[in-house]
Amino acid sequence: MRMFGRPKKLSSDVFGISAEILVDSYVDRGSLDAEIKKHIKRKNHIALRGESKCGKSWIRKKNVPDAIVVQCRLKKTSAEIYKDILAELGISIIVEKSDKITGGTAIEVNGELGRSIIAKIGAKLGSSLSAETANKYKVLGKGENDLKFICEAIKASERRVVIEDFHYMSVDERKAFSFDMKAMWDYETYLIVVGVWSQSNMLIYLNPDLAGRIEEISIYWSDDDLKAIIEKGSRALNVSFSSALSSRLVEDSFGNAGLLQKLALNTLDEVDVSEEQDTPLTIDSIDAGEAAGMKYAEQLNPAYQQFAKRVSSGIRSRTDATGIYAHAMAVIMAESDDDLKKGLDLHTIFSKANAKQPRIKKGNLRTVLEKFEGLQIDEDGRGLVLSFNEATDEIHVVDRQVLLYRKYATVKWPWDNMIAEADGSEGYAD
Repeated sequence: MRMFGRPKKLSSDVFGISAEILVDSYVDRGSLDAEIKKHIKRKNHIALRGESKCGKSWIRKKNVPDAIVVQCRLKKTSAEIYKDILAELGISIIVEKSDKITGGTAIEVNGELGRSIIAKIGAKLGSSLSAETANKYKVLGKGENDLKFICEAIKASERRVVIEDFHYMSVDERKAFSFDMKAMWDYETYLIVVGVWSQSNMLIYLNPDLAGRIEEISIYWSDDDLKAIIEKGSRALNVSFSSALSSRLVEDSFGNAGLLQKLALNTLDEVDVSEEQDTPLTIDSIDAGEAAGMKYAEQLNPAYQQFAKRVSSGIRSRTDATGIYAHAMAVIMAESDDDLKKGLDLHTIFSKANAKQPRIKKGNLRTVLEKFEGLQIDEDGRGLVLSFNEATDEIHVVDRQVLLYRKYATVKWPWDNMIAEADGSEGYAD
């Protein structure tokens, strides 16, 4: 029952995709909050893995509210990550051509935060630190790639560093960073790495020395977990979704909490419920749930048409392997929801593509899939939909919204036409 005098909650205050946590529909799935808090108190790194919009950011914000957050993009390097961390702490690295101190690096501090951190770590840096002005220092041998300097600055801030969207880094950069993480652990600096990958303990695979030094937590949702989101949010609005309608929304969410949030909000819009109800209301229209899915698919259309355009443009720019790319895309995008969620293996893709075009060779197909992510992203390094796991030779759907899109939208993918064009060529090389 709504308390007298309290403003009514809006449906968008309870359900929807939001950068801020919507507390009335936040569900602590499997007591993850307690598990994360337990590991934060321990001397180890933490890895949070799960597909796009599965709730990783909400969980991280709830349990690490004052983090230093670094956002990855495709081709982001370790050096750029460290530069971002220092910038968040009010410290800038300046590369100077100076013979005052051989091998020296200049740093500038910006604001009180930067000055306080340098003051805290000055004693630890000892004679290597010398002030030139109130805001500028020479630091012998230090810089954005000096892990001890970076770790001392992080510890002085008394904040935890979170690396978001780690999967956007290249495999080589991920591996290099995993070795840095071992060194950072030695310096008693512990990170939280967040991203999308299917392989369990991927960072330990990249660097076995991280075993025992990192705890990986997988974020996934069962149907019952997703129904709990609907039930909690419904109570806040004094409504209830029928069992059949809840099941339909869960089915259309493809195991993704963010997608369910959006479908729940769209369903309420379809039945003209925009705020908390004065008296209990049961919502049981399956048609409203279907309309909610169709409406969201329509909203997604520009995003996935851009995805298709980027991929097709990338395919056409690779003339020697155009047919392989096109056949691979046709096979992948025709596969079942479950296969794309669990992981579609290279052998399956090859068998189906080779049956259509015998000139396709398995080795060439693998080479093409290794370059697959670069076709999908925009100029800002965003927009990844499908990811290839080189460790397991599997394609996974990273953005499960595409599954809803292809369910409700009539889609003609451009690579279907490319196959006819490419099959008229002499062969496929790479």
